[in-house]
Amino acid sequence: MTDEKTHFGFQSVRLEEKQGKVNEVFHSVASRYDLMNDLMSAGLHRLWKSALVTAVRPPRDRPFRHLDVAGGTGDVAFRILEAGGTQTHVTVLDINGDMLKVGQERAGDRFADRIDFVEANAEELPLASKSFDAYTIAFGIRNVPRIDAALREAHRVLKPGGRFLCLEFAKVDVPLLDRIYDAYSFNVIPKLGEMVTGDSQSYQYLVESIRRFPTPAAFARMIEAAGFKRVTHRALTGGVVNIHSGWKI
Repeated sequence: MTDEKTHFGFQSVRLEEKQGKVNEVFHSVASRYDLMNDLMSAGLHRLWKSALVTAVRPPRDRPFRHLDVAGGTGDVAFRILEAGGTQTHVTVLDINGDMLKVGQERAGDRFADRIDFVEANAEELPLASKSFDAYTIAFGIRNVPRIDAALREAHRVLKPGGRFLCLEFAKVDVPLLDRIYDAYSFNVIPKLGEMVTGDSQSYQYLVESIRRFPTPAAFARMIEAAGFKRVTHRALTGGVVNIHSGWKI
């Protein structure tokens, strides 16, 4: 056991404790996770995810293997399968079995053998090197205890020419909008979580975790350190979220 510290929202915890605490959050909210996304963002998360899928651009005329990490409920994966052709295959990977169960139930038989679900840790992917054409992670990277390890694993499993894409919240740095965003985040979202899921503390953590996440520029440097090239980030909705991109060259 190590004394190395990290953050869990605004709390300081031992590094090896964070994953267990994050797991508790998502066990608690799994069944209402997508509904809460709609309510918290007034449906904007759908537009943000559509922008992410547009960036992926799954082809309709050739094989395409995609990995969606921390995507247990299938929200991004289903969009990619619908955008791609019949040779598009998506692996949904999540460390939380409850989230994966929701995704499997939502998928049903719609996509036949074009989708599979894997319970595993983003920091240690049980997947072959150079096996995926693209990798996405939406609103999940900030919950990973060792972000640098997850980024290195993303680079490892991508084929040469493969693309890493991350959709993630950021601390807003626009005058007036930042105060409105903070007031909504800290005063409304936890109460909404209590009403819908019976759990305000999990949403308090999620709000706090956004404030502790690196700035877009700092996160871009982390992506570059993992080996990615042509790293960029694009702000959406006044910088509330960003799409980060990197290529394995």
